[in-house]
Amino acid sequence: MLSKAVIKYINSLQVKKYRNQHQAFVVEGAKSVIELLQSDFELQHLFVTDQFEQEHKKLLKDKAYEVVSETDLVKAGTYATNNAALAVAHMRRLPALQVYSSELVIALDDIRDPGNLGTIIRIADWYGIQKIICSENCADFYNPKVIAATMGSFTRLQVHYLNLENWLQQHAATHQIYGASLDGENIHRMELQPQGIVVMGNEANGIRPEVAAHINQLVKIPAFGQAESLNVATATAIIIDNFRRQQ
Repeated sequence: MLSKAVIKYINSLQVKKYRNQHQAFVVEGAKSVIELLQSDFELQHLFVTDQFEQEHKKLLKDKAYEVVSETDLVKAGTYATNNAALAVAHMRRLPALQVYSSELVIALDDIRDPGNLGTIIRIADWYGIQKIICSENCADFYNPKVIAATMGSFTRLQVHYLNLENWLQQHAATHQIYGASLDGENIHRMELQPQGIVVMGNEANGIRPEVAAHINQLVKIPAFGQAESLNVATATAIIIDNFRRQQ
């Protein structure tokens, strides 16, 4: 049984202030915890149900963990149901950011919705993109909703937060910088190489003018129906797919 103190501590990690204070975050559910256990993240706590223990004995070998009830996992976490596992892991120290001109990376300008950020991380993982650059006002990578939406992909990507307009200005001479915009060139008619920086803007307002000033090429996804816009994660997938098509 989880103590009230442990539950209180895990609950506190739902708040960014306390995640940063403790340099720790929560991972919930079978899929995400399995991915975490196979990664290089350092575990702080691991709680599993009896069912999860029986199904993943090999994975749990040499791991310190505690068997608890599903009720305890729900009390500690954010899921309405969780019959598998919950882990607390230490935040990972990222290497210094270096982006080569031959790489394809995603840059996010003020993406606020945790679900969108998590889905974009999962999309990047699918397409073999290893780095995402976030403006300082983007949703927090370690937000539980972001982690859940990645479905484990958070273990394989570097997500860096920085002053996006300054960073783009520094790379404008050496990198092709694309930006998603309704005023852009039809991406279906472009010859694209799988390299460069693809900037995606805020869900409601798009790319900020100070960021757009450093973009070399605006691109758009052509519409064939009457919808006003696309969800930013959906748009990211379509755009990145066009970059990868020639491969």
